Amino acid sequence: MTNDRPALRRGIALTGALALGALGLTACGGSDSGDNGVGVSLIVKTTTNPFFVAMQDGAEAAAVDHGVDLTMAAGKADGDEETQIQAIENAIARGDAGILITPNGPSVVDALKKARDAGLYVIALDTPPDPADAVDITFATDNRQAGVLIGEWAAAQLDGEKATIALLDLFDDKVVSVDYDRDQGFLEGMGIDVADPSTNGDEAPTGTYSGGDYEIVGNEASQGAEDGGRTAMENLLTKNPDVNVVYTINEPAAYGAYQALEAAGREKDVVLVSVDGGCAGIDNVQEGVIGATSQQYPVKMAELGVEAIAQLAKDGTKPETTEGLDFFDTGVALVTDTPADGVESIDSAAAADLCWG
Repeated sequence: MTNDRPALRRGIALTGALALGALGLTACGGSDSGDNGVGVSLIVKTTTNPFFVAMQDGAEAAAVDHGVDLTMAAGKADGDEETQIQAIENAIARGDAGILITPNGPSVVDALKKARDAGLYVIALDTPPDPADAVDITFATDNRQAGVLIGEWAAAQLDGEKATIALLDLFDDKVVSVDYDRDQGFLEGMGIDVADPSTNGDEAPTGTYSGGDYEIVGNEASQGAEDGGRTAMENLLTKNPDVNVVYTINEPAAYGAYQALEAAGREKDVVLVSVDGGCAGIDNVQEGVIGATSQQYPVKMAELGVEAIAQLAKDGTKPETTEGLDFFDTGVALVTDTPADGVESIDSAAAADLCWG
């Protein structure tokens, strides 16, 4: 889908996000990174997803504002760790002051440790590494809460009907927190007991949710991509054509799932939910393709990350986590044009003023 909205929407108050002026800061020794300004590397998962393109746009604008020399790199695909590791090594060699990264998997952790040992300040954006303390701080959506919101909304739509659930995750060959936080948060929002909250797919396949009985058809990896979402949905429909609730890791996967449902003549019979809040996804909410999505704010993540490293290099001031969390929460809002009692949400018109991509 195409969209004419600008990628950056400045000056808009983001639900749950704080301006950097309100961000807790503590003084600590920092380092400058050369005579030509503060060097910062932004290393995103991939540039095939508008979420990460928006993040790059936000970082570029903030770099101009704060006199930062920004270098950008990206994996060739979601999950490409080797390209990210090379970009981290390049940042060390340049003597950058810091790195902003959306980690593609656990293999980047050793490289991040090497960067921190070399004196670089490392901020994860959107996706904390495992372990989370492999970086200095994470600026991110509360992905667990994003999942809870769409789970609560989905449960309300069923009105006591049996939930036959398809789960379209990110990976099946590696574990990243954004994957299990959204999936497990969704199930928790549905009122389903999860076994290990850090593991996808180990909950009981049948049982009760907050409104009645449930059956989980299965978990399929989508790679966070449209074609992956379509294939995953086709596989799950083959297992059980009576699916009536579909959770998706992000909106590209959701749109692929919708294509598979449409081809099967099931698109009007399914509650389809997702996470992202990009402009194309908000259009999908307006058009009834996606029932509800949790909107996050990648531009804000990148802007605050660049500003934090610039401030650190200037006077040694470090950012602090949000009270009660082990990361800095950049906010999330449920977006739907079919609000549910007891589930706070905004409509697609309001979300269109906050979207990206």
